[in-house]
Amino acid sequence: MKEIEQVAAALENQDYKTAAKLLKQLQKQSPENPWVLFYIGRWYEGTDKLQSAEKIYRKLLRNATNPKVIDLARKGLQRLETLEQNRRQAAINQAKTDPRNSETGVLILEPILPEHKQTAAQHLAKLLNTDPYTARMQLQSRGWRLYRTGEMAELQVYGQEMQNAGIPVFWVSLSDIERIHVFRVLYFQSISPQPVVVCQNQNNQLGSLSFDWSEVTQRVEGLLPLFMEAMDYDPRRRRTDRFRHKEMTQDYAQVYDLHLGDRQSILRFCDQTYDFQQGISFNPTTSNPSAKGAYPAENTTRLNWNRLLERFNHSLANIPLWSDFTPFAETAIDYTQLLSRLNSHLDIDRKSETPWDPAFHLYSGLVFLKVQQK
Repeated sequence: MKEIEQVAAALENQDYKTAAKLLKQLQKQSPENPWVLFYIGRWYEGTDKLQSAEKIYRKLLRNATNPKVIDLARKGLQRLETLEQNRRQAAINQAKTDPRNSETGVLILEPILPEHKQTAAQHLAKLLNTDPYTARMQLQSRGWRLYRTGEMAELQVYGQEMQNAGIPVFWVSLSDIERIHVFRVLYFQSISPQPVVVCQNQNNQLGSLSFDWSEVTQRVEGLLPLFMEAMDYDPRRRRTDRFRHKEMTQDYAQVYDLHLGDRQSILRFCDQTYDFQQGISFNPTTSNPSAKGAYPAENTTRLNWNRLLERFNHSLANIPLWSDFTPFAETAIDYTQLLSRLNSHLDIDRKSETPWDPAFHLYSGLVFLKVQQK
């Protein structure tokens, strides 16, 4: 077709106006002609309408039978991918001109509605250079997923691309999390007229801190596994290797954070370290709810802890409670190098370190900063 040659020449000379006029006529005459479709894709590519160009090239790969057209469509997709990678790298380089973007950070995937998953998976597959099924498995239906770590410049560019594709995501630097002041609460010294806690700061200095319930902006709770070593027997192993030491979950430590947003501070409570023998009693049988003294012996730590939580629920009924720590931690605990950088601000008695403790601090810190970003 003479017109096709004219289109090719116009595109070669970057005369997109002439090419568009010719293609419009050709499309009316032969809407499914593979060469017409290919040059429409080339026109989209030349005028920076890359998504439209990609759709045309992929359609040709699915439906065309002409080997030359198929080869040209495949090369078109390769050009688009290279162009996208170059643009992404240029954006990352530009972001790196800000010194703050050289810091290490995390990219967090947020939950996405089921009806949006298919479209989001297609966009994510393109970003990951993988298939939509694999990409869909990365998307969250509930809670957050620690999706990627790296320099903030890179996370910012990837995050913005994902947001533009309708994928809910946010990114935070570890330095920002480390700047939050954390106080480990030992006990309540008083509840009214103003709450006062005895606590330790990051330098293990002991002191008291008073606050108002109205200062609390978020609540975060989580369960941290407490491990024990047990003998695991498997008759299928070699005789000398049938008994092995295995780490098992014996119980759970309960952790509860109160965020004081305006103070850039977190009050951290833990049932393993809260001293129920000190300060006020939350025991409902005590005539004076602010009386000091030890609890009766029959009261267990768990009962005392539950009464403390009841007080929080009563005084902070309208304050959001974040409780999806466990599904987040399951996506984060394999990032051991990242988590080893974070101080967990917990004094749980353990025989060996576990990534679960800093994972909770990471989760709570993300909640703290995410809310402030809104």
